[in-house]
Amino acid sequence: MRNLKILFSYLGAYRRDAILGVFFVSVETVLELFIPVIMANIIDVGVPAGDINYMLLQGAYMLVCAALSLVLGLGYARTSARVASGLGANLREAEYKKIQTLAFGNLDNYDASSLVTRMTTDITVIQNAVGNGFRPMVRGPVTLIVGLIYALMLSRPLATVFAIILPVLAIVLGVITYRVSPLYRQLQTSMDHLNGVVQEDLTAVRAVKAYVRTEHEEAKFDTVNTELAGTATKTFGNAVLNLPVFQLSMYVAALSILWIGGRMILAGKLGVGSLTGFMSYVLLIMNSLMMISNVFLLLTRALTSVGRIAEVLDEEPFIANPAGDLATAAPADGSIEFRDVSFKYRADAAEDVLEHIDLRIESGSTVGILGGTGSGKSSLVQLIARLYDATKGAVLVGGRDVRDYDLAALRDAVGIVLQKNVLFTGTVRENLQWGNPQASDDELLAACRAACVDEFLDRIGGLDGELGQGGAGVSGGQKQRLCIARTLALNPDVILFDEPCSALDPISTLAIEDLMSSIVADRAIVIVTHNMGQASRVSNRTAFFYMGDMVEYGETEQIFQRPNDARLNDYLTGMFS
Repeated sequence: MRNLKILFSYLGAYRRDAILGVFFVSVETVLELFIPVIMANIIDVGVPAGDINYMLLQGAYMLVCAALSLVLGLGYARTSARVASGLGANLREAEYKKIQTLAFGNLDNYDASSLVTRMTTDITVIQNAVGNGFRPMVRGPVTLIVGLIYALMLSRPLATVFAIILPVLAIVLGVITYRVSPLYRQLQTSMDHLNGVVQEDLTAVRAVKAYVRTEHEEAKFDTVNTELAGTATKTFGNAVLNLPVFQLSMYVAALSILWIGGRMILAGKLGVGSLTGFMSYVLLIMNSLMMISNVFLLLTRALTSVGRIAEVLDEEPFIANPAGDLATAAPADGSIEFRDVSFKYRADAAEDVLEHIDLRIESGSTVGILGGTGSGKSSLVQLIARLYDATKGAVLVGGRDVRDYDLAALRDAVGIVLQKNVLFTGTVRENLQWGNPQASDDELLAACRAACVDEFLDRIGGLDGELGQGGAGVSGGQKQRLCIARTLALNPDVILFDEPCSALDPISTLAIEDLMSSIVADRAIVIVTHNMGQASRVSNRTAFFYMGDMVEYGETEQIFQRPNDARLNDYLTGMFS
């Protein structure tokens, strides 16, 4: 029921079309159902009396009913198309906007392929259910109710046949729906798996070719494809069980009514026309039941997809803006402070990624963060930009808790160059203006010079050069420098570098290090690096992390020449294990 409410709530401006569609189909169905009554009158009244005028009048009524049904059917076709496409667009937009509000912690709960499936396949399923099922969804119940009323008007004894058949069919339909409903969820999950393999393979196609792993990837694809095929076979194999059951019921009902009706005609209790009209209603009612059954299956699958989409729509963002007046517009300066900060990515995680971190970084200073893989270095810088929230303690920027700032204002003030930065399809200018859409060409070119992008900018077409999908038109090192330039164009108070030179040559690395020294001024720079030489060259102070703990923090010269902790000494001397 809840999923149905969600479905209706996203009709939006298309509610009027939905209501009109229901009206068109209902009236169309009633008019069509009136035709067997007219036929019975012609056979039982007009033919025995030889009244041509009466038969012509009844025939005119039939033509009017047929013509009106045609007009109403065309009206329905237009409204249903608008409802299906509009509903799909509204759901897709709502889901997309919701995803944009989610924090990294929320997105960690979903595979990227699953989110793609929910925005594409699941919404297509809903659109098909509405587009193809809207008519029978209305027509089936109306045909059943009105058909039974007309059937009772023609012959109550014959109508009792339905009192036996309908409950049996209802039970069968309920059993089939109960069995198929969980299978539809399995089907969409199998689709997630298939999309995941395809997405990964296309993303890593160069690595697949380089390592000659085509056969391996084909085997992975065959596995998930076979899984999807097996699930689909099982699902739809159960779903079509309603067809033979309804066909059998139709034959039993027809034979029963012919036998009972024939005896009533012989007894003079029923006219031939009435029996003919009643048989028409038998077919209409049984077809309506078939439509209702198919609609139930369509609706079951659609509601399964609605439930999957609702999981995303109901997701509460782990990170949100403070309410109303509590939001601080922007940090006063670039100072950073960690006060007894502990952090874990999942609430149910056994151990913290960071434990009881106390750290202060002043504006105008450059701090290097050293440590082995898994020591918590990258997690630390992501807390500053509030990509994640600290589990315990507080992270301050400009003397205020980051949770007190408007998110947009905070992230405008805290520029971050992640280890795995990405570029977007479009021009160099469009990518550089991501953080600062108002940046002039002069400002963009200055950022390019600072990040050594000017060395290759002309070769890729200048600011108007197309970068290709995901920056496919540039090398890894060029992509990294463009990402640094994008951060510089933002002109932030804090710049966080997470392995910024990992893809750069020594000459470019030295240029970026010179840049760090030249731009520090009244901003804070934090650089996470495995390169000890780089940390010693660019940082005023250095912190060493080990297994989530900040082992030592002090002046860079002291850290490198006179370490106090044995673990730091082992790390610097290459004896670290």
